[in-house]
Amino acid sequence: MTKTVPRLRPSLVGRAPGTLYETELWHDGKDFVVGIDEVGRGAWAGPLTLGAVVIPRDHRVNKIRDSKQLTETERGALVDRIKDWATHWSVGHVSAAECDAIGMSQAQQLGAKRAIAGLGIDPDHVLVDGPWNFVGGPNVTTIVKGDTISLSIAAASIIAKVTRDAMMRDAAQTFPWYAFASNKGYPCIRHRSALRAVGPSTIHRRSWAFMDGLPWSGIEGCDNDQSPPTLF
Repeated sequence: MTKTVPRLRPSLVGRAPGTLYETELWHDGKDFVVGIDEVGRGAWAGPLTLGAVVIPRDHRVNKIRDSKQLTETERGALVDRIKDWATHWSVGHVSAAECDAIGMSQAQQLGAKRAIAGLGIDPDHVLVDGPWNFVGGPNVTTIVKGDTISLSIAAASIIAKVTRDAMMRDAAQTFPWYAFASNKGYPCIRHRSALRAVGPSTIHRRSWAFMDGLPWSGIEGCDNDQSPPTLF
């Protein structure tokens, strides 16, 4: 059953991303215009996830905004609508170990490659959130704050965020010490305290500067009936 999308909060009314970039490209004969956005770049644990979306020309889904502007409930209500509405959508993941091995810049490039490959089409043009062309090639437009401007990028941001958040909630069952269900692998007091108490897990990014001096435990997880340690 399709979830009902909550009424937009007053602060979001009138702030819908548009299709200015997409429309210009469509008029130039570019049929497959892909919006791409990433989530997880600043996390301490979990994957880097990139969403890629091709939207239709002839109809819209209301209430789409940059994923950061929406609540978890709002994103969850919108994501299935976006997937049904988009002509193509995909996500690409880069694991914490891969981020450590190749660095964040190359991880973004790899994630973009995987997300675009998952679409099953050859893009005519790609719209990228931010100032850096991590997709590569000439048929790319970078848009600063693109997730607030481009409808394709905003849709991609929601799919990427909801997908990664679900992965981190699942990870919380295996790694209960770090409160991944609430922090999604990002910095917070509980997360930092757990790192000091039990060390990093196998899904933490060991190359991050904050890991310096922390003992490497390589925790692989626990059974669901194993209680996490007391951290405070």
